[in-house]
Amino acid sequence: MDALSIYGLFAVGSMLLFYALEARSARYVLLFAGACLASAVYGIAAGAWPFGIVESVWSVIAFLRWRRRVRADSEP
Repeated sequence: MDALSIYGLFAVGSMLLFYALEARSARYVLLFAGACLASAVYGIAAGAWPFGIVESVWSVIAFLRWRRRVRADSEP
């Protein structure tokens, strides 16, 4: 297994883990967004640019969900 494959396994595995933990805390939503971004980098580096683009979009969506959740949690 080469370094790129190991990186991809870590990135996609992190996405799975943080998605499963999202209900516990807003920080897991943010970590999921970061894992999506890492997966996007992997997809582009591996030559699977459609995967990279979709993961980039998921990263933005997850970041916006995190921001909305943090705001909702801080309201009185």
